[in-house]
Amino acid sequence: MTSAYCLKHCLKRLPLALMISAALTLMACGGGSNTVATDTVVVEGPLVIPAPPADPGTVDSAPVPAGVPAFVDNVASNQRGDARYATLETNAGVRVLSGFLAIWQPLTLIVDAGVTAPAVDNFPAVVTSKWTGVPNDGTPDGTILNRAVHDANINYVASLTGKRTPEQELAAYLDDRRGKGYSVTDGLGPLTAAWRSAAQQTTSITAIPADAGTVLYNDSGNNTGVGGTANTSFGNAVDLLSLIGNNGSTEPAKRFYKYARPYRWSSQVIVAPSLVPAKSTTPATDGGFTSGHSAEATRDVIAMAYMVPERFQELLSRGLELGENRIMAGMHSPLDVMSGRIQAQAVAAANLYDAANAAKKTAAYAQAHATLITQTNTTADSFNAYAHSATATTDRFADYASNKVNYLRRMTYGFAPIAATNVAPVVPKGAEVLLETRLPYLSDAQRRVVLKTTAMASGYPVMDDAEGWGRLNLFAAADGYGSFVGNVIVNMDATKGGFNIMDIWRNDINGSGKLSKLGSGTLKLAGNNSWTGGTQIDAGTIEANSATAFGNGDVYSGASVVVNTAGNLSITGKYTQLASGALEINLRSAQSQMQVGSTVTIAGGSLRIRFQNGYKPSVGDTLTVINAGSLKGKFTSITVDGYTATPTYTATSLQLKLTA
Repeated sequence: MTSAYCLKHCLKRLPLALMISAALTLMACGGGSNTVATDTVVVEGPLVIPAPPADPGTVDSAPVPAGVPAFVDNVASNQRGDARYATLETNAGVRVLSGFLAIWQPLTLIVDAGVTAPAVDNFPAVVTSKWTGVPNDGTPDGTILNRAVHDANINYVASLTGKRTPEQELAAYLDDRRGKGYSVTDGLGPLTAAWRSAAQQTTSITAIPADAGTVLYNDSGNNTGVGGTANTSFGNAVDLLSLIGNNGSTEPAKRFYKYARPYRWSSQVIVAPSLVPAKSTTPATDGGFTSGHSAEATRDVIAMAYMVPERFQELLSRGLELGENRIMAGMHSPLDVMSGRIQAQAVAAANLYDAANAAKKTAAYAQAHATLITQTNTTADSFNAYAHSATATTDRFADYASNKVNYLRRMTYGFAPIAATNVAPVVPKGAEVLLETRLPYLSDAQRRVVLKTTAMASGYPVMDDAEGWGRLNLFAAADGYGSFVGNVIVNMDATKGGFNIMDIWRNDINGSGKLSKLGSGTLKLAGNNSWTGGTQIDAGTIEANSATAFGNGDVYSGASVVVNTAGNLSITGKYTQLASGALEINLRSAQSQMQVGSTVTIAGGSLRIRFQNGYKPSVGDTLTVINAGSLKGKFTSITVDGYTATPTYTATSLQLKLTA
């Protein structure tokens, strides 16, 4: 008896669910595979299980830029007062900001503003520059190479400071005078008080003092808190905040680029009155490019986001807000604070990437979570929800949409591109470490691709460094891939906790690749997606949180699919559910449904209908829950919360009539 004869005649005696299992088993016995890959499986009569979306056969990558000295390998060269590191070619902290040379040519291309250094090896001695720090005073200065960008840079500050409110002056004052490590902790929202208590952070600055016009008011607090063994429950976390700034000085760049502060360029820039005493009296050593406050704030929030990735985007938003407050104060220009972000990202990555710090960052992450969970009376399972439990009344960063808009605005400050906008992004060596705790279920190689597919367009002032630090959009990267190329395999092991249990990708994902879901965790897709290679769910759950969550391809499920959209879910290709699959549709109105442009094939499995947002249908209502180009097969079981239901399968839809 042939396998074909057995398959044809023996299956007639089996129920539908067993037909599929038996068919696959017989194929396996004949030397085939019980995993459908490229061929369809004919079960009985008209029911045909389509093949899953085609395997692209490739995997996207983001190789380290060739021929470019890696910042993470050369961070220790970010020094001043050493002739070996006095040039663009020899100082990594200067080189990462070299895009500024398209706008401004400093008087000398040496780290020499207020600096001397003896000759060493084959490097000549550094002689103090003649730059005075005061533009247009009749002494040697530098050369403006892009007048439009320079003027826009200074005029931006003049415009902002000219309409500054008292509340904005207070924010600018606090972020100027207070320790940056203390300031940015309010990016933790509901976790702020717990963090400050655990870190034993203090500040002496809570308001603008009455004598601010005559007295320079400095913070006598401890900035990041108490570290080391003196703080047994949180010292490791505080230590990481200190470690993240190693070799992070902005002074080498300031002394190389020799670009004046905005109030020295224009009398239209109004320094906050409360900060006038803080103005330096030595402009020759007080360049504006790059902003030290902005860089320190960015380093601090990256360290905190590494330890508490549940507040990753909120913390990054707070760091860039502090940078904007430097503009509001009149102390820095947009290009100053943009460059601070760029340099800080590179420095933070270098310290997190350093193998010597591996145990320290692991200990800091573990300690931060253990202590904050205890302080907030939460559990590992409820901690993330608690971290986002506040409203805008008590958490300035509670609104995701506002955070996203402001982050993008603060990345470019409205500057138009000054170079080609279509240069392919590159990802610096080691940059993937910045996403290590935020996307723990991805590999380092995958995190690099995330950074590549979410990077900013090329061409913006200052941002086009050769390694790619300037174009990194860490806010977008925290929302997952921006594009699928080739196979994208996501394996989320829920037993590992945290984001391995559940995560949400909110980017608008394009591309021709295929998404495959493995592991027991849940991945939520919430973007306006358009990728075409399809989706295969082999384990765990994919939850559709937007109408176009699955892009423009087929959906093939042997595990769990949850439809949780405000309106209809649109699947433009085919939807196939195997006997092992489970479909859950959350309805918010009688019009909500899953709409499939092509064929729905149901080889068994379960369907569950739930109701949300106060929607409660009446007994006797008939709901159309699936609408398709064609519908074949049936679910093994159907559950409707709060009702019993009678299903009606038509050639193109599934309808459920509700009874008590």
